[in-house]
Amino acid sequence: MLLSLKMSYKAAVGEDYKADCPPGNPALGSNSGLDAAEAEEDFVDPWTVQTSSAKGIDYDKLIVRFGSSKIDKELVNRIERATGQKPHRFLRRGIFFSHRDMNQILDAYENKKPFYLYTGRGPSSEAMHVGHLIPFIFTKWLQDVFNVPLVIQMTDDEKYLWKDLTLDQAYGYAVENAKDIIACGFDINKTFIFSDLDYMGMSPGFYKNVVKIQKHVTFNQVKGIFGFTDSDSIGKISFPAIQAAPSFSNSFPQIFRDRADIQCLIPCAIDQDPYFRMTRDVAPRIGYPKPALLHSTFFPALQGAQTKMSASDPNSSIFLTDTAKQIKTKVNKHAFSGGRDTVEEHRQFGGNCDVDVSFMYLTFFLEDDDKLEQIRKDYTSGDMLTGELKKTLIEVLQPLIAEHQARRKEVTDEIVKEFMTPRKLSYDFQCFCFDT
Repeated sequence: MLLSLKMSYKAAVGEDYKADCPPGNPALGSNSGLDAAEAEEDFVDPWTVQTSSAKGIDYDKLIVRFGSSKIDKELVNRIERATGQKPHRFLRRGIFFSHRDMNQILDAYENKKPFYLYTGRGPSSEAMHVGHLIPFIFTKWLQDVFNVPLVIQMTDDEKYLWKDLTLDQAYGYAVENAKDIIACGFDINKTFIFSDLDYMGMSPGFYKNVVKIQKHVTFNQVKGIFGFTDSDSIGKISFPAIQAAPSFSNSFPQIFRDRADIQCLIPCAIDQDPYFRMTRDVAPRIGYPKPALLHSTFFPALQGAQTKMSASDPNSSIFLTDTAKQIKTKVNKHAFSGGRDTVEEHRQFGGNCDVDVSFMYLTFFLEDDDKLEQIRKDYTSGDMLTGELKKTLIEVLQPLIAEHQARRKEVTDEIVKEFMTPRKLSYDFQCFCFDT
């Protein structure tokens, strides 16, 4: 919390925080080493991701700072044994790298006890980019291998509060984004997608949980967790309780009736963890199980891994609406290269895969592990040039986006309405027995 406040201070005044030194009067002395260390700290919250390193966020440090657990080889092997399926490439490659209580979820699954999945999307624009797909691609895999129900929260209320949008615009974006989410292939019989603006008004169970959470979190706590100030609207201050509520099964009485004891597993990017640290703190005090989490790394902007891809900057993102030509142009023109200044230098010294955005993107989307490793070796040795690496990425992205666009065209308004209608979902857990 103190590190976060220091980073917020530096962002506001342009200087590192020093005790007893007002802004504009930086103290001279022997603290330069400490200041440099603070300046290099990564900044991660639900709205901002920044680092000074071309390699991106130091996720090992983030695990320590957030107090989560690393997804190690042992846990990946256990998931493989439990599901009988080859681990998803996001697990094999450390893209989902951190967790909270995943072993509890596997214990429940192995003992035929129920759990459900919960993830979400903040609909800030009509078009989503490929980075937005990461949690949904992985959540679909989890739904398939564990065969469990899933709820997807569209936080249109959040975007209305934070962005310059009308309520109608925010809800419209939620519906449009839902089409892209559905196009990922979710099972309509096991998936409920809901808009906060729509669902909370029709679900007393959901709103009751929001109020319970609100009662158990103080203003000082949300200021400390989220950095809210006295100038923020009361809507922003109360919103975290709304994002927390889907973590509890009785928020969805149509799916789980009044069962409040079914644990939730939340796949999300690590920047959303502050919401669920708060949720896990509140849960036992209101008699509910703590949600478990799986955290992903950030999908880097085309310009480099110092920040995540942004929907507000068209040149930082590959959008799901981009044509094959636009994809090619964006990758060739904007994708940050780990190559050398000249072909001769590159052949001699090789490229740096740790900072090359095209290689980073291939780790997300190229399924073949052997081919990815060969590309890494060839680029690092200098046998593969930057242009050839970019060409490989373009050949992966173009069909992936085209196939997504084709699936999205098949998603009608009627299909969206069915996904977003509160209803009973299918599941085959033996202990989902509600009349006992």
